[in-house]
Amino acid sequence: MSLEKQILEILNDFEHSHSDKIIQALDEVQNHLKNELTREYLQGKIKAAKESTTESDKKKLCKNLLPYLDWYVQGI
Repeated sequence: MSLEKQILEILNDFEHSHSDKIIQALDEVQNHLKNELTREYLQGKIKAAKESTTESDKKKLCKNLLPYLDWYVQGI
């Protein structure tokens, strides 16, 4: 499945998307960022989400990063 399709699925049904799937998509989006500071910022946020111990905490952190997924889809 393409990254664009994965992101669209996440955006259309965020509540039922597993955090690992969201984090994986964010990892891939990070590789498309051209600004080093933005890439490092997102990398830190992704790391925090990965280190969270509960699914609900991961989802809260991922929800704050949805604009990056929106950006990727709009940029295609």
